[in-house]
Amino acid sequence: MKKYILSIAMIMAVCFATYAQTDTLHVYGPGGPLSAMQDCAKVFTAKTGIPVIVTGGPEPKWLTPAQQNADVIYGGAEYMLTQFIQTHPGMVDVGTRVELYKRRAAILVRPGNPKHIASLKDLTKRGIHILDVNGAGQFGLWEDIAGKEGLIENIQRNISGSFANTALGIDAWKKDNTYDAWITYASWHENLKGITQVVEFPASSLLYRGTPVALTTNGKQRQQSNQFVQFLQSAAGHAIFKKWGWE
Repeated sequence: MKKYILSIAMIMAVCFATYAQTDTLHVYGPGGPLSAMQDCAKVFTAKTGIPVIVTGGPEPKWLTPAQQNADVIYGGAEYMLTQFIQTHPGMVDVGTRVELYKRRAAILVRPGNPKHIASLKDLTKRGIHILDVNGAGQFGLWEDIAGKEGLIENIQRNISGSFANTALGIDAWKKDNTYDAWITYASWHENLKGITQVVEFPASSLLYRGTPVALTTNGKQRQQSNQFVQFLQSAAGHAIFKKWGWE
């Protein structure tokens, strides 16, 4: 009898594990919104019991598994998701694409702001070294802002290093303290509080970019994926994004 009960328990455990594995939502996207997405996933799972795994970072790190099991894809800017759709045709259900929340650009400087940077014009001064991320949602970001004030050439002159994605930019910021400033999103400060300080742009120079999300065409958890996106759009989801620096 004991062996029978034990066998039944083992079968139930295997069935539960199999169910849990197939019921898990897999969400992929760049590193910018990752912290907010992961927090949303935790709250969503606590409320619904639906497990969600969010994987973020440079696309080459997660593309292969995403092609196998992605239910939801998000972007760090609208153009990023558009590029993903163009590069991987048929993978994203474009009819499900929605915009979540915007985030503003700002200048990140070293703690204490030792170079006394208070404006975009201060970045044109001799001896200022600027870090640039030329991709990952920041493609053309500084140029769009500098162009409003006629400072494109002067800002470009002080760029000491350009990186293809934010992960590489963060690594350079940590390893090389000669970088004085980085024109990026204010939201990154929430992940880098110990090594950055925010200098905000005036209202006339503010620039925002969006955070799109969409379901995949081959996702196996369509109903649950829709539930997760609806949670992202809810007041509770918005509050989490605001905590991480979104508007």
